[in-house]
Amino acid sequence: MTPAASSDARARLDAVVKAYDVRGIVGEGLTAETVEALGAAFVDEVGAAGGRVVVGHDMRDSSPAFAAAFAAGAAARGAVVVSIGLCSTDESYFASGSMDAPAAMFTASHNPAAYNGIKFSRAGAQGISLDTGLAAIRDRAADYLEQGIAPVEMPGAILEADVLADYAAYLRTLVDLRGIRPLKIVVDAGNGMGGLTVPAVLGEAAGLPALPLEIVPLYFELDGTFPNHEANPLEPANLVDLQRAVVEHGADLGLAFDGDADRCFVVDEQGAAITPSAVAAIVALREIARVGAAGETDVNVIHNLITSRFVPETIEAAGAVPVRTRVGHSLIKDQMKATGAVFGGEHSAHYYFRDFWGADNGMLAAMHVLAEFGVQDAPLSEFGARFDPYSLSGEINSVVDDVPAAYTRIVEAFTGRGEFDELDGLTVIGQTAGDEPFWWFNVRPSNTEPLLRLNVEGGDEPTMAAVRDEVLALIRGE
Repeated sequence: MTPAASSDARARLDAVVKAYDVRGIVGEGLTAETVEALGAAFVDEVGAAGGRVVVGHDMRDSSPAFAAAFAAGAAARGAVVVSIGLCSTDESYFASGSMDAPAAMFTASHNPAAYNGIKFSRAGAQGISLDTGLAAIRDRAADYLEQGIAPVEMPGAILEADVLADYAAYLRTLVDLRGIRPLKIVVDAGNGMGGLTVPAVLGEAAGLPALPLEIVPLYFELDGTFPNHEANPLEPANLVDLQRAVVEHGADLGLAFDGDADRCFVVDEQGAAITPSAVAAIVALREIARVGAAGETDVNVIHNLITSRFVPETIEAAGAVPVRTRVGHSLIKDQMKATGAVFGGEHSAHYYFRDFWGADNGMLAAMHVLAEFGVQDAPLSEFGARFDPYSLSGEINSVVDDVPAAYTRIVEAFTGRGEFDELDGLTVIGQTAGDEPFWWFNVRPSNTEPLLRLNVEGGDEPTMAAVRDEVLALIRGE
């Protein structure tokens, strides 16, 4: 093998292996050969030779072939592959958790159709990042691309299993929706995996009893080309169809899932979005109350530093301990395990549950919202406002050529005006006096692009807007 070939193999892997997963353009960074090598490397890294490895995939055109290539690589290194076929990412976590087996999920989540990727889990749905095994998988896969996959004395096998009904039944044991008032819900699956999981969990497709829910489906057809809109509800443009449909159907609320259906966004009866921070506060209260009723004390709840100030306030008021963390999927999974937290919420609509192996599950978060909302009579616009008293900017991205210079401008402008915190990027917490509204902002660089990400919160809209505009001007050098 020539040095050039070695360098090429490593470059191919470097291009697609990110901080928390594998992600790339099909046919360029991601090929069947690369995926097969990753399957072999994954088995080696997690010690799965002779044991089971779960492999699932979303509805993207390239996903079935990639899942098959990965399974071949994994079996070549001695794993018994349990292929669960079409599934959501949280369904793959269920399989990993319930089987206590490592798993690989083929999805590019909310990315456009040209992309695909892999989300890895250790046994028990535990996360894997560059720092906790993904770098080693990358390096082993580069070796296999160069030298071929070395055979083992006892090669594995590939089996098939359908876990959808068990997944749906398990979620029903965690949140009981049978006693809520009848609700009409518009659900936008965005042609993603919610089109499979919503009818199973909230409907009768998995053979479970009917719930007092009338589901109005929007884009439930599985289609990895995303013909209606991108399956990324974090972008306001992708919520427009749902907002319109909720109003037209006179629905009580709307739910929007991303492509792999592990994130869920909520809109009220007027079509206005309920912030993920409000959802986090609602779910936190329910989970704290549940474990408290069972006699549990010293309850921890995780929130990342971008969530609304109302989230830790809610956690503390309920008698639990808020644990503030950096942003990051695998990082929060690790923190869920380390702290024994009952729940964790992120500003990006990822919600983590101890009773779901510490993994995130947007469907489960939605069920908690339905359960809490469905036992009272106020409309969601009124009910949700109780959990959203402050003003959030949302995440604002700016292309920045010189990040250090932008940081310097911000530090100079806010020295003496706020407390500085560098847990994740730069957070400035305003020094206010008397009845002045509070404010804070966070600026974080992107891991992959020349971007700075800004989040601002204020005690009222004018305060938030003033801080937002000032910081944006500093970021952009205006």
